[in-house]
Amino acid sequence: MSKLHLVFGGRVRDPQTLDFADPSALEVVGIFPDYASAEKAWRAAAQRTVDDAEMRFVVVHLHRLLEPDQLTPAG
Repeated sequence: MSKLHLVFGGRVRDPQTLDFADPSALEVVGIFPDYASAEKAWRAAAQRTVDDAEMRFVVVHLHRLLEPDQLTPAG
């Protein structure tokens, strides 16, 4: 399975948190097959809004959500 990553963002209530003010207005940048391409998309989105302290973009490791058993050591 690919190590999928989701990049999304939006306006937050407090710039030091990830408490999104309006979840229905989130911008989905895309789903990417690896961290390198997700990071590149995240940087581009963050750079677009660099002057707006209330805008945050994040990378979510979807592969960790889809295969949680692989996070714990076997045994």
